[in-house]
Amino acid sequence: MDYIIDTHVLLWAMFEPKKLSKLSQNILINRDMRKFISMSSMWEAAVKNRIGKLPLPMGISEVFNRAEHINIGLINISRQHIEIFNTLPLLHRDPFDGIIIATAMLEKMTIITADENIQKYDIPWIW
Repeated sequence: MDYIIDTHVLLWAMFEPKKLSKLSQNILINRDMRKFISMSSMWEAAVKNRIGKLPLPMGISEVFNRAEHINIGLINISRQHIEIFNTLPLLHRDPFDGIIIATAMLEKMTIITADENIQKYDIPWIW
């Protein structure tokens, strides 16, 4: 099973790991499990860092490096992701989360998230 990690989960894993559920922690530390982050999550972190909504203790380049170091792959946003995103019901209006949901659907992944709005969609998720 492949996992896509929600933005907050990546940041908690890097900076506040005690906020993670035990199941999430176990998946994140298991080097045999395939884990990915959407480019939209990195974009979200960069945008929110620039406007002061999410101060990062390091530059975005270091966030990319740390994700790679803890065995988290990166998924680019494709036309298909955007087309699926455009068909999603408006249960949640966050465009970054919408791309994560669309990516999980297209790539047949399970989302690791504590976000109850993402959990409203008909997509596999764990926390």
